[in-house]
Amino acid sequence: MKKIVLAYSGGLDTSYCLKKLSNEGNEVHAVNINTGGFTIIEIEEIKEKALKLGAHSFVSINSVKSYYEKIIKFLVFGNVLRNNTYPLSVSSERTIQAIEIVKYANKYNASHIAHGSTGAGNDQVRFDSIFQILAPNKKIITPIRESSLSRQNEIDYLLKSGINISWDKAKYSINKGLWGTSVGGDETLTSNLKLPDEAFPGKLEEFNKKDIVVTFKKGELIGLNGEFYDPVTCIELINKECDKFCIGRDIHVGDSIIGIKGRVGFQAGGPLMIIKSHHLLEKHTLTKWQQYQKDQLSNFYGMHLHEGQYLDPVLRDIESFLQSSQKNVSGEVYISLYPYRFTLNGIKSDNDLMNSEFGSYGEENKKWSSEDAKGFIKIISNQNKIYQYVNNK
Repeated sequence: MKKIVLAYSGGLDTSYCLKKLSNEGNEVHAVNINTGGFTIIEIEEIKEKALKLGAHSFVSINSVKSYYEKIIKFLVFGNVLRNNTYPLSVSSERTIQAIEIVKYANKYNASHIAHGSTGAGNDQVRFDSIFQILAPNKKIITPIRESSLSRQNEIDYLLKSGINISWDKAKYSINKGLWGTSVGGDETLTSNLKLPDEAFPGKLEEFNKKDIVVTFKKGELIGLNGEFYDPVTCIELINKECDKFCIGRDIHVGDSIIGIKGRVGFQAGGPLMIIKSHHLLEKHTLTKWQQYQKDQLSNFYGMHLHEGQYLDPVLRDIESFLQSSQKNVSGEVYISLYPYRFTLNGIKSDNDLMNSEFGSYGEENKKWSSEDAKGFIKIISNQNKIYQYVNNK
């Protein structure tokens, strides 16, 4: 008998793993890591399902605050969007989930750690690498990857094992968390088909324009419409507002860690609106070179997080830079919500560098003369004058 800690979400893949491993006579401890995707009622339902499938024990660990502090905060600071499109909803979650699973397995002296990843995706890399680094003495079990199973294979096995749970939703693989919901299905396995509306969570509830105001303090979200909360609560409230308008639905096409192209649908109105709002505030409050350098490091940060390299110390170095860059990123951002979209209308900040005392772009200069301007232009043109002279001689 093996003492196994299984990363358990309650979906088809992890349910198959739980039943398969328990049928083989192992002591399987189902551990659910909540990164914002489960309600109290849903967790109770997941617990009931886990025990029915043969779990020796079940526990749900609330890691939402840790998720924000360790990852989401820096994704906002860096305005990180994978391929300028996707807010890294799943890859960021998997990192925290893997770390918490290792902590639990170490605490209770499990000999093995299991997860439900396939052999054709990114999650296997994210889970395995963190498990190997933080728990090198524990063996990793991946029943679906090892047997190359299809979702129908999993359903058939569960039915033969007497588990008659409805898997109607298995047509789409849905992962919901604080930083967005991802959707995978038959359509995302093609290059041309779109996901139908019913594949995404929720339905359009708001049809008329709605104006909102979000408040940032040193880069962190602290308020909505004049009411102040902790950042996690702010994100949850903004997610609800955006979901009513079905904002943030799209399909991301990217390069996987294992070298193949992949498509995934997602609905992440809250994260997209927060990142775009924060970015607009930075355009007003940071210098040109702060913004430029942030873009380079943020892209690197997002890439390495996606690739499962969260534990590399270079990411801690970048986080220190991002944190430092936020000391003046405070103020309000004014936004309008519409069905399926939003607009950024403007900002208000005591640190706004668009200061009329120095001039108005294209209209009036107040701190330099025309002679200053001509001399400045002459000097900055000098390098190219020399180049043209030397090479066109």
